[in-house]
Amino acid sequence: MPASDIPQKIWPSAEIISDLAEVRKHAPLTHVLTNIVVTNWTANVLLAAGASPAMVIAEEEVADFATIASGMLINVGTINSFDAKSMKSAAIAAQKSGTPWVLDPVAVGALRYRTEIAKDLLQHKPTVIRGNASEILALAGAVGGGKGVDSTAASSDALPLAKELAISTGAVVAISGEVDYITDGKETIAVPGGHILMTKVTGVGCSLGALIASFLGIQKDPLRAAVSASAVFAIAGSRAAEKCSGTGSFAVAFLDELTNLGV
Repeated sequence: MPASDIPQKIWPSAEIISDLAEVRKHAPLTHVLTNIVVTNWTANVLLAAGASPAMVIAEEEVADFATIASGMLINVGTINSFDAKSMKSAAIAAQKSGTPWVLDPVAVGALRYRTEIAKDLLQHKPTVIRGNASEILALAGAVGGGKGVDSTAASSDALPLAKELAISTGAVVAISGEVDYITDGKETIAVPGGHILMTKVTGVGCSLGALIASFLGIQKDPLRAAVSASAVFAIAGSRAAEKCSGTGSFAVAFLDELTNLGV
């Protein structure tokens, strides 16, 4: 889709700052069911932003915890049969209790097993679906997939089907890319910024899904929550890139920028 055809609204910076301040004030308890590659990084990102992460994954605990959390992330990055059961139990509990939750369909479309699991999880009404363009296209029913966890499509390419996915599921769909696009099927917000180094550090994209879950804990409008979290991420990424000398120092600088943002 040509960029000129994409409706773009400038989200008020005051609302983004206000939402981040609310996260810092209330430290929303965020239930994170994510992949083993990014668990520690994701927890540190949420702490830097002011949220309270809890990486509860045991099948015996997830349903109870999902009901007391302010928001929840399910990320299928390193899915296995044990985690799949926990994730389904957590999604069912979140749906019943009204806990807002985010589905991150990592590498969906590239592999059948995880694609089937992600589509099953859709039945339990995620509040937000966050992924790269290839993942969103595959979840929406397009043929094919990305290059592993990497997208082979631009974020704008996925926007038409993302709108359809948002309408059919009732979820806000957040497409990550050079420009992030967040849509509820009717309204679409573009969030520019960030930096290419954000794709070179393991877990940065996955932790955005967790941050959106934290923002859902303090902001009842899921479109605004997803936009505010994405904007905070983009700003921190841009500023960190200006101060680092490579991927290692970028990771540290990114956490520092999140910590200091809005202070």
